[in-house]
Amino acid sequence: MNTYKAPVRDMSFALFDVIQAEALYAKLGIESAQRDVMDAALEEAAKFNETVLAPLNAAGDREGCSFDTATGTVKTPTGFKEAYAQFVEGGWAGITARSELGGMDLPESFGAVMKEMIDAANLSWGNYPLLSHGATEALKHHGEAWQQEVFLKAIVEGRWTGTMCLTEPHCGSDLGLLKTRAEPIADGKYAITGTKIFITGG
Repeated sequence: MNTYKAPVRDMSFALFDVIQAEALYAKLGIESAQRDVMDAALEEAAKFNETVLAPLNAAGDREGCSFDTATGTVKTPTGFKEAYAQFVEGGWAGITARSELGGMDLPESFGAVMKEMIDAANLSWGNYPLLSHGATEALKHHGEAWQQEVFLKAIVEGRWTGTMCLTEPHCGSDLGLLKTRAEPIADGKYAITGTKIFITGG
């Protein structure tokens, strides 16, 4: 079984002594970024990653995901679904999201610390929150109000996750070579043409 011990002391030092997160975020008016709150969150995050995610790492390598062509569904490795449910229950899905969306409203620097723990404990499982964070950032900065209301809340609450659809038959992550296009049509809709062969987190 995989073991992982989160370097909580080092992370706390980096946050509070090196970048002086508490003072920095106090200047910016981010009330949630108090040291006692973040210290408690660090300890809880460490427990989750050490006891829930790390033990599942080997199952991710052994089993991988499987696609059921009859039902059109993807089955994740043993324990991944239950780990995600615990992740959501702990409020981690919305760790850096705004409180009005149901998030913890913690700063991105804390989110980066959580990401480091997740990736060190179980990188394959870590794609789910990673891609969700990317989707929330895109929606937060570029989404219309209705999109933010519908999609952001669902992601922050952990009901939905983000995905990444890059790989095409002729290229991987070289975005300059992508051929898939979304062309605007009537009523604010788009017609999508192209082929994707791998969908990360899909």
